[in-house]
Amino acid sequence: MSAITHDIAHHAALDARMVVAVRELKLLGLVSWPAHLQPPFLEAFARGQPVLPRVEYPKLDFSEARRELAAIIAAADPAHPLGRYLVESAQSWSIAAQLLEALGTHAVTTHSLSLFGGPEEHLPGNGPTTREAARHFIDIASELDRELLAPSEQVAISATALSLQLQSDLDDFFDQRMIEVVMDPELIAKAAAGATRIRLRAGASFSDYDRHQLLQHEAFVHSLTALNGREQPHLASLALSSPRTTATQEGLATFAEQITGSIDIERMKRMSLRIEAVAMAMDGADFIEVFRYFLDAGQNEVESFASAQRVYRGVPVTGGAAFTKDAVYLRGLIGVHTFFRWALRQRKLRLCRLLFAGKMTLADVQRFEPLFDAGVIHPPRWLPQWVSRANGLAGMLAFSLFANRIRLDQVETESPLLEL
Repeated sequence: MSAITHDIAHHAALDARMVVAVRELKLLGLVSWPAHLQPPFLEAFARGQPVLPRVEYPKLDFSEARRELAAIIAAADPAHPLGRYLVESAQSWSIAAQLLEALGTHAVTTHSLSLFGGPEEHLPGNGPTTREAARHFIDIASELDRELLAPSEQVAISATALSLQLQSDLDDFFDQRMIEVVMDPELIAKAAAGATRIRLRAGASFSDYDRHQLLQHEAFVHSLTALNGREQPHLASLALSSPRTTATQEGLATFAEQITGSIDIERMKRMSLRIEAVAMAMDGADFIEVFRYFLDAGQNEVESFASAQRVYRGVPVTGGAAFTKDAVYLRGLIGVHTFFRWALRQRKLRLCRLLFAGKMTLADVQRFEPLFDAGVIHPPRWLPQWVSRANGLAGMLAFSLFANRIRLDQVETESPLLEL
């Protein structure tokens, strides 16, 4: 057995142990609120007597999982690409375990910041903070006239109709039933995706933009990377939603919406409002104040409750704490967009396709390049059309690279009217 084969076998065995160790660490499932909390809150709010929701969390003990993760970290070689991946992954899972053991306390915020960062974190390239970027999109969206919406954008689609449309789209893509679209009356979010199932909130209404967003974001990124991860012969954890991959995963999914024309300014506004709400909660705002913030921003009561509960998952609703996952969307989007442009400039556009081989970070895919070349990690079996058509992707990125060199403020200084 060669040295490299021994290294791969050693780390593959550690990876298999990690997959078993984190089996019960269902982070989002355990921090999410039950659907039955919504109706009484909205009824009390309608009477003008809103009461803070009372959320009961289970008392959890993941000490055994944390010990196993520590043993995996100790046994992995951080100088090897697989070893470094395992060390960083196990560390993030261990933080997730500590977060879950602290449910209902302010300590959750500390662990959440370690996993996802926060609103005051700077964007890639030492850019503005995530919160400053969020306010930019909120201001632009607020200035636009909603009457510019096309008629098709104003037609509500029922969850039942959307499930049939999405199921047809997915069956056509795979040429078989690989992902099932189901209705979930217990879901507070409008949609959620796993490897083989996409859940829609029963009774929710959707727009035409929602349909395309769900297809590109949930199905063709979150589900596809999980399915491709399941195809890996040596690294089964690439099928798991490790906390450390959240920023890349959500950034890639949002970038997919953007590059396919599936994202609209209202969607950007919703993501940005959540970032501002996280900052408000950390600054001391309670659940009712954040609920009113979403309401004043134009969301209806049901969606305002859904948005506010995202901010208070796992933390006290009285203020001074927040679950900060929503801060990753804009930061991830900017990071992935920057990575794709860098890959084009470095003639490494292949890395963008390899990102779909499983759930990994932008750093992982670069470190794994020799392992892809050696056949240790397999390329993705399935790819969304926009990334599989390399020439079209290169054309859009090349334009983006050049357009970013033009300073809009200088153009406005030269002439109030743009002339060609």
